Amino acid sequence: MVFHKSLTRELTFTAVGVFVVLLAILLSTQAINLLGRAAEGRVANEAVAALIGFWALGLFPLLLILTVFVSTLVVLTRVWRDHEMAVWLSAGVSLRNWTWPIQRFALPLALLVAVVSLYVGPWAQQRSKQYAEILKQREELSAIAPGIFKESKAANRIYFVENYSGERGAASNIFVQDITEGRVATVLARAGKVETKENGERVLVLENGRRYAGEPGSRDYEEADFERFTVSIGEQQPLIGPATNRQALPTALLWASNRAEDKAELAWRLSMPLSCLILAFLAVPLSYFNPRSGHTYNLVFALLAYFLYQNGLTLTRNWISQDRIPVLAILLPHVLMAGLGLLLMAYRSRPSMRFGQFLMRGLRSKA
Repeated sequence: MVFHKSLTRELTFTAVGVFVVLLAILLSTQAINLLGRAAEGRVANEAVAALIGFWALGLFPLLLILTVFVSTLVVLTRVWRDHEMAVWLSAGVSLRNWTWPIQRFALPLALLVAVVSLYVGPWAQQRSKQYAEILKQREELSAIAPGIFKESKAANRIYFVENYSGERGAASNIFVQDITEGRVATVLARAGKVETKENGERVLVLENGRRYAGEPGSRDYEEADFERFTVSIGEQQPLIGPATNRQALPTALLWASNRAEDKAELAWRLSMPLSCLILAFLAVPLSYFNPRSGHTYNLVFALLAYFLYQNGLTLTRNWISQDRIPVLAILLPHVLMAGLGLLLMAYRSRPSMRFGQFLMRGLRSKA
């Protein structure tokens, strides 16, 4: 039909705009957070872009679900406000006839949500963890900014380099001061580089420098020139193992697991595409707007319904992870919201009847 094509086209354009706006807001917020942590030295500067990308992939399903819900609400509210719905209703197109084109628009996005939540999301979580550990294994010198004194994690050593290349691990004009058992050792070197031994220990190899060592206030002081001097900067680092966080576990492992936490995570992932379709259906009756009243109470009700839905899913997932309810209980929020959508759809098909009268008539007919 004509309104199918026009509705799909308008939904598509609106969805693109809504997705871009939501993504820009969330990415800017996360970027400010990570840049603040990088300025404090808690995150390497070169890791900000990669961590934002992994974080965006993990949040992609939620963004798509919000995009479908908000786009459907915005488009259908405009149709009601501009009296187009009245024209279609008078032409014999009931409110239920709008369900299929809405679902046809939401179904490809729901499939994309399923792929991302089941496969891409866990991969992004694992890669983010691996990337963070790789940066951590580069040890203290990888976080050193040229021209800035940097204290080690153990607070017993201070580094200073004039120039540093993080890719090759080479530095020039190096200052190292180590305090061990009351003795202070100061090393000045023209060049140095970071190396990793066979056992995984990371060392700083200094070249062409001088070393001063002794106890402050004592005449027992040592001074020596060297061509090559090795300073240990880290113990053997453990290899990056398999994913231990349930959000980073592959879906295949969740299927084979009997742990309550893994079942809850699997149920949550499977709920994502289903919630996308149910919210798209629920948006049809929630988009009702009376042009004569001029009030947009429907948007408030839609926002309240979305938060109740998501909080219900989160609460159910937590109860499943605590082994308080069976895993199939995750279907309860979906069934309740689908039932609410059917109830509102039947009520909006009779807009002249008050909601109380509609409920009383329905109860009487069942009785």
